[in-house]
Amino acid sequence: MSIQKIIEGKKEWRAHVLRVKSLPKDYQMVYKEIQKYLFKIGPVELYEGTGLLSEILSFFEEGAASGKDVLEVTGRDVAEFCDELIGDSKTFADFYQESVTQKIDRDMKQ
Repeated sequence: MSIQKIIEGKKEWRAHVLRVKSLPKDYQMVYKEIQKYLFKIGPVELYEGTGLLSEILSFFEEGAASGKDVLEVTGRDVAEFCDELIGDSKTFADFYQESVTQKIDRDMKQ
């Protein structure tokens, strides 16, 4: 990765954080919990820029602008909301499970 790409990535992230800070407090709180949840379960695409997080942020900005409560936007089960967003995405857990299965298969053949 070039230095220029790293600098651009940091600029994008800082702009993203400023957008989050401009949300109402309840939206900020739920957004941060979603972010933590997604970082823990690790959809691979999440680490390829701010795409998914930016989409969630835009969705939240629209909800806040229309005066909706954050749980009207996400539903009461925020984890389920996240799971639906990443439904078919590969996660690091998927990669780990595949590697374990491959290792066992390889070891059993020996």
